[in-house]
This record gives sequence, structure tokens and C-alpha cells, in this order.
Amino acid sequence: MNWWLASCKVPSIEAKQAATERQLQLTKPTGSLSELENTAITLASLQNTPRPNVDAPWISIFAGDHGVMEENISAYPQAVTRQMLQNFTTGGACISVIAKEYNAHLQVIDCGSVGDTYEYAGVERHCIAPGTANFAKTVAMTEAQCAAAMSLGAKSVEDAVAKGASIYVAGEMGIGNTCSASAVACFLLNEPAEQLTGVGTGIRQEQLSHKKQVIDQAIALHQDYVAQDPFKALCAVGGLEIAAMTGAYIRCAQLGLAMVVDGFISTVSALVAVRLNPAVREWMLFGHQSAEYGHRRLLAELKAEPLLKLNLRLGEGSGAGAALGVIKLACSLHNHMATFAEAAVIGDKV
Repeated sequence: MNWWLASCKVPSIEAKQAATERQLQLTKPTGSLSELENTAITLASLQNTPRPNVDAPWISIFAGDHGVMEENISAYPQAVTRQMLQNFTTGGACISVIAKEYNAHLQVIDCGSVGDTYEYAGVERHCIAPGTANFAKTVAMTEAQCAAAMSLGAKSVEDAVAKGASIYVAGEMGIGNTCSASAVACFLLNEPAEQLTGVGTGIRQEQLSHKKQVIDQAIALHQDYVAQDPFKALCAVGGLEIAAMTGAYIRCAQLGLAMVVDGFISTVSALVAVRLNPAVREWMLFGHQSAEYGHRRLLAELKAEPLLKLNLRLGEGSGAGAALGVIKLACSLHNHMATFAEAAVIGDKV
């Protein structure tokens, strides 16, 4: 049996009940803090404690290049993937600033980028392949490569758990990866590129039309191979970093670590994870609804209520990272507001 099919931990019903009872005693009208209450209660269940916290967040960024860049589907050159790896570790990237803001551990993993051998301080280099193959012509990854990338994600989560992480965020970097993610989504949802493909890094309208055409042609090319298999969809048109996030999400649920899902590309990985192992869904919080076309459709498929809607489309875990602030606030309110008894407020409602 492939490891990703193994059973997941079960969230604590007892901790959820205790957290719900506490919310009923806090000095506010019942339900008045809405999603802040729900977030705290959900996290209490996932952390198996009536007093949840996000004091030790862990952020892992997975990077990989994409052979479909040969088809001219991005506004940026492929070299940017490597350049951003260094930017992550030197503190200049958005997610680097977010990690510092919330005292999060930031891990940067190169799953397979294009270029010569390099050493950037702080980048964990695991060159499974020098980027994926061009999925417009052949499968993006062999099944062995895809499984190896998923295992990288799993190892990241094992590291996080070993270091006492309280919550996990996966982010991605890879020029061309919105094209790849859209193609995976088309397979999973059985919908054409027109319904699930957006501008990504900001391509022009004519490039967007071309990008959709490339995806539809790839769907037709790989249809017989993929059939209804989410793992084979990942192999056919996915990316090394997309596969790594899929593995990370599954391993979080297996080890009992709450996770915050980021934007469009991360949510594609989340959907693959849930299709492979449905129990993974219970361990997911959703950080935001991005501006990327198709993200709302994916969130609806996962029955997900994102915490934020800021029209972000950066990736690299930035939306999930921004949501850490809301989750931290939800925990603080839950843990530190006075109860009616403590505040000497008469009655059980105000």
C-alpha cells in the first residue's frame, strides 16, 4: 500500500465540546464572533486541547520548474524560480516577512529547479528532476518522480512535528505552476480549461487564450492514462512542488497536525490529497480566497470557508500566512476573554 493511503488521525470530539462550552460562557452574545469562534473550536479539536494556540507555526515553501514553459504560458522567465529561492532565505520575499512577523519556522525546499548545481544557505536542495517534462508533449513526471516529491512533503511535516509545530503552512514557487495546477484541476473536476484557468503571473489576454488551449490539448493527450486516478493526474500534468504539497497535506492529517491551505495552487494540491485520502479534509483550515480564476470553484468542491478575501494572487503561502494573524487572534480571544462568572456579568447572555 502506498503510504498516502494510510489512515489519518481523528480530531478530538471531547476537545471540540469543551471549546464549544467555553465559547458559550464568554462575555459576548452567542455566536457573535462567528468565524473567529468556529476557527478556535475547530483548532481545539485538531490540537486535542480546549485551549488551542498557534505559537509555533511552521511554513514550508516547495519549489520546482515546469517543462510546459516551452509553450510560452507565463509572463516571467524560468530563471525567476531560482532567484526567488535565494530571496526566501535572505528575508526579502513576502513569505519571509510573514514568517518573521509570526515567529514561524521557514523551510525552503527545492524539489527540482532548472539550472546548474548551486548552494544557497538555507535552501534544502533535492533535485528529483531538473523541472518537469513538458506536459503538452508527454507526462510531466514519472510515477516514481511524483511519489518522491510527495515523500519530500511528508518528510517536511515529520520534521515540523518533531520540532513541536502547532500549525503547518505549505507554499509554492515555480514559474508556470498556475498552468500546471489548472490542468490538474481540469482532470479532478472534469471541466475544461476555460472554467479553471486564470492569468497567473499576469499574462496578456492572447497569452491566456493560448494557455487554455495548451491545457485542453494536454487533457486530451493524457486522458486515457489518467482516467479517474488523481495520482496519475498529478503525474501527467502536475509539478514537483504541487506533488510535494499534496504529500505534506496527507502527512499532516496522518500525524495530527492542523494545516492552513493557501491559494489556487495549494488548493489544487489539497484537492488531490483529499481525493487520495478523504479523511485529510478534516485537518484543513483555508486561509483565503485568491484572485486567481478557478479558486472559488475549488473551494466549493472542498466545502471550504476561507478566512480572508484580499484578492491576493502571489502564492508562496502568503495568503495562508496572512491568515495566521486571524487564527492567532481567534485563539487569543478564545483563551483570554472573561467568562460571565469571571466578569461578574449577570445571566448567561449579554
